[in-house]
Amino acid sequence: MKRYLSGAAAVIQPGKFAGILAIWGITLLYVLFQGGKTSFMLFIMVSVLMIYLMIGGLGGVRRAKGTRSLYSELDKPDLLYAGGFLRVKLDVTIPGFLPLPYVVVREILKRHNGESWVFEESMVPSLRGQGELLFQTPALERGRYSFEGTDILSEDIFGLVEHKGTFMAEGQFRVLPRAVFVPRWQLYERKSRLAGQQASLLHSRRETTQINGVRDYVYGDRLTRIHWNATAKTGNWKSKEFEHESVPKTMIVLDGSAMVYAGSNQFELAVSIAASLLGFGIRDRIGIGLCCLDKNTKIFMPAEGAAERQKMIQYLIDINAEGRGPLVPRLEKGHRMFPKGSYLVLISPQSGQPVLDVMRWAESRGMTPSHIHVRNPAAVNRGGEWMDVLKSRGATGYSVSSLQELPSVLGGDKV
Repeated sequence: MKRYLSGAAAVIQPGKFAGILAIWGITLLYVLFQGGKTSFMLFIMVSVLMIYLMIGGLGGVRRAKGTRSLYSELDKPDLLYAGGFLRVKLDVTIPGFLPLPYVVVREILKRHNGESWVFEESMVPSLRGQGELLFQTPALERGRYSFEGTDILSEDIFGLVEHKGTFMAEGQFRVLPRAVFVPRWQLYERKSRLAGQQASLLHSRRETTQINGVRDYVYGDRLTRIHWNATAKTGNWKSKEFEHESVPKTMIVLDGSAMVYAGSNQFELAVSIAASLLGFGIRDRIGIGLCCLDKNTKIFMPAEGAAERQKMIQYLIDINAEGRGPLVPRLEKGHRMFPKGSYLVLISPQSGQPVLDVMRWAESRGMTPSHIHVRNPAAVNRGGEWMDVLKSRGATGYSVSSLQELPSVLGGDKV
């Protein structure tokens, strides 16, 4: 992906320029009061040096421009997953006829939460003033990133004066939250042994034998459901799409409260769990919605389409733990968007009374609540006591301390 850069005015850094100007004034006075060939030749030499420095400051890096290219392993380099990186190629053109021994290129990459990285590298332009800079970003976490103004610094061949030019380099990209493949979820299986209301509301998500069409291949599809004719015609992997038995809709509630997370890693785990569950829903054609209790309460209605899921994932990119106040009043603001008879899955590090209040609120509105307890990865407590409390109330609970163990926990395997 190629971005075009626009030039901006450069600023000559004074540095030693004032000293050179003082020397020029002294040689001028030397000519005026002393005279002679020696003083005149000295004045000419210093004047030529002054002209060279002025021309170098007015041109060169002041009018620098170039193009930026972003590369990644994905088809869309402006959209990658957390833990990935980008390779950046910056082609710079510095107009002018005066040679530059080298230039220093300084890039600033800024994240939406204010974090920034500075990349600084030297480059030797060709005789035509062209150069190429290649660098790689570090492993990036979830968020929205953009490149700030690009600075180019140069010195004259004598190293007397430093010149600076700046051009704005448009370069934005997004980093999706981490997600894992979830092959199965006990919540939707007919054979799950659940007590209370959940036993009466539970349905299986089995596929029927009725083919509903052809869709793009999704990682994890079995070989038996590959549609070979469609694959051969299009050149891309295609899978058979079967109709599914009905299943209650699901609302994922992500707790974005500011004071309940022990650190950023714990909150990132909660966001990644939500993203993984959204992936499970689109893969199995389950109507899953999203409610984010952040600074503002944002609710997406349950949907099965990829376009709706993409909107939810995009919202998770920028979310921060900035919520305030109890959970139930914030849920109450959008209570009309929670379908009756649906599953409510709370993703939160909280336990005890706040979670029990949410479950009572959900049950009073005809929903079946469950809780994914996001444990602090650095904590020793495994959350077993809280899981026993949920089990005694007939509610489903999962305790997760790392994203890698999520598939096993949801599938009912021991961790």
